[in-house]
Amino acid sequence: MTEAERTLLNLLDIESLEVDLFRGTGSGGETPTRIFGGQVIAQALAAAYRTVDDRTCHSLHAYFIRPGDPSIPVIYQVDRARDGGSFTTRRVIAVQHGKQILNMSASFHCQDQGWDHQHPMPSVGPPESHPARTELRQAYLDRVPEKLHKELLRDRPIEVREVGPLDILTPKVAADHHHIWFRMVAASEVDQVTQHLLLAYASDMALLGSGLRPHGLSMFTGEVDMASLDHAIWFHAPIQFENWHLYSMDAPWTGQGRCFNRGSIHSQDGVLVASVAQEGLMRKKRVRL
Repeated sequence: MTEAERTLLNLLDIESLEVDLFRGTGSGGETPTRIFGGQVIAQALAAAYRTVDDRTCHSLHAYFIRPGDPSIPVIYQVDRARDGGSFTTRRVIAVQHGKQILNMSASFHCQDQGWDHQHPMPSVGPPESHPARTELRQAYLDRVPEKLHKELLRDRPIEVREVGPLDILTPKVAADHHHIWFRMVAASEVDQVTQHLLLAYASDMALLGSGLRPHGLSMFTGEVDMASLDHAIWFHAPIQFENWHLYSMDAPWTGQGRCFNRGSIHSQDGVLVASVAQEGLMRKKRVRL
């Protein structure tokens, strides 16, 4: 297990403070200046799971209210909204500096019988045929200030291979449909609950940028203010995140300073394991005097 993988698993191992009250680490995620959205979602889901027995999450819906401060912990308050015959519902509030930074509803379901079908997985070639994100970052070193080199080269816990990557410094107009392969090898050592937490964490990677692609923009060009506003996940099948998964994303609409993004996550053998939807802030950067 790498140090980056160990750090992520430690982030997801939240501390119990009292009944239905938990504390999670704020630092150590994907972004250094604010808490990565996927980190807060995953920790909130971990808090909800601590209050549920023998059921797995089938959906969650979260709203990002304020940016998270990575310099201090996050407190998670769980409300046991309902324990039903087939479904369990939890509400989670994430708090820093006495204010909400996220609230989330999550629903858990027992195993039921039904009818099965799914759309096929897109055909994009195996992960080994696409460049690793670490290789792409290495190519940017001569084009960015030296103070950014450490962040670009920092080890990440989740291995990513991009299908048809764009140049993030000088992006061209492209289709909103795009794909990445991702996995975390150390996930082979964790239980199914932690597999859900890892996928929740990873589901916030690359999705927000979908709406930028048709406009020839990226979060690195300095023209746009972006932030996740809300995030929803539906879990469909058991997850083995130590294996490659294909994240297929698109943005069917942008407008009024917002963008709407969708994602489908398939295991490498073609099983649809999760669906994702997200709306984000996407407006022209404001000049602050």
